[in-house]
Amino acid sequence: QVQLVESGGGLVQAGGSLRLSCAASGLTFNIYNMAWFRQAPGKEREFVASISWRSGRTIYANSVKGRFTISRDNAKNTVYLQMDSLKPEDTAVYYCAADRSLSLADRPDLYDFWGQGTQVTVSS
Repeated sequence: QVQLVESGGGLVQAGGSLRLSCAASGLTFNIYNMAWFRQAPGKEREFVASISWRSGRTIYANSVKGRFTISRDNAKNTVYLQMDSLKPEDTAVYYCAADRSLSLADRPDLYDFWGQGTQVTVSS
């Protein structure tokens, strides 16, 4: 049974930082692309960042480029999202997701497995 478990969310002031973690089990982690998505109340789920299992290549949404960094530790079956210079508009539930395809994707319907999410709230 595949499980993705996010942690590290919380309440932070604008300009602050948080580091999210997603621990994976039940799958061969080092052959899955990993991604972070987020969903704010009343909005659709949106892509944040993803990292390739083959090359370590990363892609980011324009809204977080230069502020967020995605990374992975295959030895720990964990993907991270370092979030710096946080803004109130970053407030959302953050989800990690896994995808077995050969190329990176930013569409949520292309991902096979999802975590339960972790809340990030940025106060102004």
